[in-house]
Amino acid sequence: MYFVVFGTDRPGTEQLRLDTRPSHQQHLRAHPHPVTVLHGGPTLTADGARMNGSMLVVEADSLADVEAFVADDPYSKAGLFATVEIRPWKWGMGAPGS
Repeated sequence: MYFVVFGTDRPGTEQLRLDTRPSHQQHLRAHPHPVTVLHGGPTLTADGARMNGSMLVVEADSLADVEAFVADDPYSKAGLFATVEIRPWKWGMGAPGS
């Protein structure tokens, strides 16, 4: 099953994001959770000048697996996000293997 994860940064946390980014990126690539990260990247301010959140497309068996993966993310542990939303998602265009 696929999920989309949206994390929105707390205001004034640009430096925290930059400082934590290398460990966050490592977590996406190597972690102990039964979650596969398929796509991801930062969301941007309207002018595209600054990162203000994260978006991931992941594959996992359950919402609980994704929740545990997100809770273990260095961004979450550092308190970067004001909100995190995880939604089950049906892949349409560009699905793997299509």
